[in-house]
Amino acid sequence: MNIQSAIIFGAKILKTKYINNPYLDAEILMAKAIKKDRNYVLLNFNHNLHNEDFKYFQKLINKRSFGKPIAYLTNRKFFWKYEFFVTKDTLIPRPDTEIIVENALRFNKNKKQVNILDIGIGSGCILLSILKEKKYSYGTGIDISENCIKISKINAVNLKVNSRLKLYKSNVDKFKLGKYDLIVSNPPYIKKNNIKILEKDVAEFEPKRALNGGLDGLSEIRKVIKKSSELIKNNGKFILEIGFDQKNKVINLLKKEGFYINSVAKDLANNDRCIVSTKI
Repeated sequence: MNIQSAIIFGAKILKTKYINNPYLDAEILMAKAIKKDRNYVLLNFNHNLHNEDFKYFQKLINKRSFGKPIAYLTNRKFFWKYEFFVTKDTLIPRPDTEIIVENALRFNKNKKQVNILDIGIGSGCILLSILKEKKYSYGTGIDISENCIKISKINAVNLKVNSRLKLYKSNVDKFKLGKYDLIVSNPPYIKKNNIKILEKDVAEFEPKRALNGGLDGLSEIRKVIKKSSELIKNNGKFILEIGFDQKNKVINLLKKEGFYINSVAKDLANNDRCIVSTKI
């Protein structure tokens, strides 16, 4: 069987399981199976597959057909300008979260050196993307998950920013080190009872503790705001990702902790997605 025939075979299976973009997914999984990039796959449709490669491809297709995300099957996800190593221990980086990076760079464009804290670093995609752009800046990342810390370290080494990064396994409540010019965070903000109605890819495969914001969706956001008010310098910027319906409640929480609201940024679907604020 050649590459093209195998992709058609795999895509048909995915289509019957109502997987979005079945042909694209099949192409990406073929690239994984034969250890090449997607461009190679597209340019070599007539290349015959080894039996072992086809068996591995079938295994990947089967896992995808049950909803396992492509990012977890390939262990990679593009974010901002870079490719990140991801596993089932990390939330999959999303294009909407790039708004945090965009605003961090915009509001600090005149500062050569910025000391940055990322609360709940996950894969490292936010902080490491900023550090790649701000060559003289330093970052600190905390996460409750030891595996997330390890994954962030791998990504930092791959992106060559590890010399400007410190990582700590810590609960946000217990972290007390340093004062920061910029704090960024994409905390869990999904209401606990709503997780089960999310898309299957998310609800069944992504880490619950990276999603679960408690009964009202704000339990982790409250902790992050309170801790950020203690760790941020006066006039420092705090950029926080929120749920689409949380703007007013989160703004009130920020104001109570001494933050001035600079702006509310919308995501690609025109939903309120992150709040930029300044400690006053």
